[in-house]
Amino acid sequence: MNELERQLHYPLGDTLAPEGVALEVVRADGGAAVKWVRMPLPFVLNHINLWLLRDDMEDPDRPGERIQGWSIVDCCIHSKTGKAQWESVFASSLESLPILRVIVTHMHPDHIGLAHWLCERWKVPLWISATDHNVARIGCMGPTGFGGERAAEFFALHGLNSPEAVTQIVARAGYFPTLVPSVPLRYNRLMDGTVVRIGGRDWQCISGYGHAPEHIALYCASLGVLIGGDMMLPRISTNVSVYESEPEANSLLLFLQSIDKFKALPSTTLVLPSHGKPFTGLHTRITQLHEHHRARLADVMQACLQKPCSAADIIPVLFGRAMDLHQTTFAMGESVAHLHALWFEGKLQRHLDADGVYRFAATPV
Repeated sequence: MNELERQLHYPLGDTLAPEGVALEVVRADGGAAVKWVRMPLPFVLNHINLWLLRDDMEDPDRPGERIQGWSIVDCCIHSKTGKAQWESVFASSLESLPILRVIVTHMHPDHIGLAHWLCERWKVPLWISATDHNVARIGCMGPTGFGGERAAEFFALHGLNSPEAVTQIVARAGYFPTLVPSVPLRYNRLMDGTVVRIGGRDWQCISGYGHAPEHIALYCASLGVLIGGDMMLPRISTNVSVYESEPEANSLLLFLQSIDKFKALPSTTLVLPSHGKPFTGLHTRITQLHEHHRARLADVMQACLQKPCSAADIIPVLFGRAMDLHQTTFAMGESVAHLHALWFEGKLQRHLDADGVYRFAATPV
């Protein structure tokens, strides 16, 4: 545990949800209100937290009668392992009740990958923001969606232009659809301020930007619980990137403005993150994230004072470790985001050099 983590509190200690079994994390009215499912991922960030919310809905076939069951929040990537894990959870942890709906916080593969299968498996609707639903559908199109040549051109423009890197990035055109082969065509729209009634309790939608196009966190005041998705993680700062689809975004500003929305929630709120362990200390964590990015921006500014820098030049400034291509693409997006934050603030100027690379230099005083 690092020093920042010691400032937070982990009510469950080192307890993790067992593989294939949902662990009760919130109890209300004599029964489990929220259960935790933890599934492995084949990445450096090697797991994702998924949630089961006790629910009830009106029976569409019998008006006036209600069906008891569970809502799923987030899905894991599409894989045989993920499906098997879910089947194990269904057998062990649903208390003989069905799934009633699938809620997805945002369109990244570890969150939406199995949404289509889950919705088909249980014949239930998908709930997601309109922006992320549409972006996920674009991603499923493979080479005609995002990534591939356009991503390679964007990263080359920001300095990641070695023939080897360009070839590898172009070859990743089908990466998203391998993890998200399909998305339900119909959905129920979530947006900022929407209140979803789940299990007789109100869950308020809180939109977030900078990490995903329109991320939705869910807050239940009566339970004192925030499902923070990737917007509020306890151990790491979520990836905040600029990519080819919105090449001049100010993603870092959007992210920092978004997490400030959580300041209105009580300091005692139990935060259920997509990665890491459930924690309390929400206001402390917001402050930590602001300080983290303030320090990284200072490091980037210092580098650009010494010489004009591309985003590729900034990677070792922000990340002091060796990375594979998968990690490098995330690092490039984050480097551009930090450069853009200083550029939009007027502290840096951007120039397209003769070699076709954007470089950022300190604005003359």
